[in-house]
Amino acid sequence: MTTTQPTTVAPASTISGEAKGWAALSHLSAFVMFLGVPSLVGPFVAWIWKRDLPYVDEQGKEALNFNISFLIYGVVSALLILALVGIVLLPIVFVTWFVLVIVAAVRASAGEDYRYPFTIRFIR
Repeated sequence: MTTTQPTTVAPASTISGEAKGWAALSHLSAFVMFLGVPSLVGPFVAWIWKRDLPYVDEQGKEALNFNISFLIYGVVSALLILALVGIVLLPIVFVTWFVLVIVAAVRASAGEDYRYPFTIRFIR
């Protein structure tokens, strides 16, 4: 398995507090799922709103790609409930999604370039 190195937008010290805040919000906004809104809507809105900031553009796309990927994983796991495999997979997908969103938000608020694992890069 090969890993790719994350692209660097700028050193963390040169990223503005506003950009760090919006980047963290682009990750945390996935929690709109708990309000009945698909989890990819929050990151999409945050990314569209502030994509003129390079760090927010990068992290917003990362959050959006991650949530699209995990939406797919969740749907597949839900369908696999019919084969009983999804009974185990669906909670694993959900807990993994939840933990990684928090990790990404913390890293983004510190100005780190965070790349989610298990993510299909639809938007580049």
